[in-house]
Amino acid sequence: MLDNFFEYTPYELDRTAKTALLSERITELTRHHYEHCDAYRSMLDAVSFDPYGDYTYFDVPFLPVSLFKKLDLKSIPQEEVFKTMTSSGTTGQAVSKIYLDRDTSKLQQQVLAKVFTSYMGASRLPMIIIDCPSVVKNRQMFSARGAGILGFSMFGYKKIYALNDDMTLNTEGLLQFLDEHKGEHFLLFGFTFMIWQHFYQELKKSDVRIDLSNGTLIHGGGWKKLVSQKVSSEQFKAALTEVCGLTDIHDYYGMVEQTGCIYVECECGHLHASIFSDVIVRNPDTFEQAKVGERGVIQVISALPQSYPGHSLLTEDEGTVLGVDDCPCGRKGTYFKVHGRLKNAEIRGCSDTYAAKF
Repeated sequence: MLDNFFEYTPYELDRTAKTALLSERITELTRHHYEHCDAYRSMLDAVSFDPYGDYTYFDVPFLPVSLFKKLDLKSIPQEEVFKTMTSSGTTGQAVSKIYLDRDTSKLQQQVLAKVFTSYMGASRLPMIIIDCPSVVKNRQMFSARGAGILGFSMFGYKKIYALNDDMTLNTEGLLQFLDEHKGEHFLLFGFTFMIWQHFYQELKKSDVRIDLSNGTLIHGGGWKKLVSQKVSSEQFKAALTEVCGLTDIHDYYGMVEQTGCIYVECECGHLHASIFSDVIVRNPDTFEQAKVGERGVIQVISALPQSYPGHSLLTEDEGTVLGVDDCPCGRKGTYFKVHGRLKNAEIRGCSDTYAAKF
């Protein structure tokens, strides 16, 4: 398990200390999956990688995330599968299948809580979920979108949904919530495109004025559609400030293939890797590690996946490492920017998939 990781706050270790801690864990996971997952062993053997050698996590072979759509990759017997997570996909599109045992599922919750509370504090807050109630009931929608809502819901209480099941604004519920929690700090959570399409756009057209200036919004996913509409992160934030007074807004980057390890945007607008994870950007032609400031393909490292070989993955996203240990916000570790999907990559992700219908 990760007891030694929990001795630290999520962003206190510098590059040297974090590399030592995370490399030890990734080495342990690489050897574990080599011994317990036949397909993973075959892939490492094919590239002549010795899992019992001396290396850091920067050297561990990565698996393309698309492999989880094509292969059943797990390092546990079927009877130990506690939960199967699936990515969202448009009709006819293959989805990733991620097999979790109880320990891995528990770790994901613990790390999500550790990272989130470092930004928001340990107290649960009244919460507005910018989505509709049926999203956690409909099995087709539940895969990533519903799981995201349930995961973040543990940080809130007296939760309400900002949208009705027909995707109209729950104006009465919002006004009642704000009246009950007047003067209190509260939490909002939603997926980026859902917020833009069904919350911001509807509020803008509405005669009702809703003051959310005491709220903190956590949102993620769905940028592909907004970029196509030429809406930048700065414009997204400014629009919400104008229509409902929201100013404390944090994007996050994450994926079902590495649930629990999220990369949250700081006050300076930078996404941060905690001690439980890291981001490496690689040149798309050579797959060499790109320099700070250079664009490339994002590789994600996670200390959590014990039940499946998902600890080193090459995503289908393009990004840039902006720096390490020197973000003005004071958090140590890698901080970075995501530019969007690689050209010709499938639309994927809970919010992007929904957006594809529009």
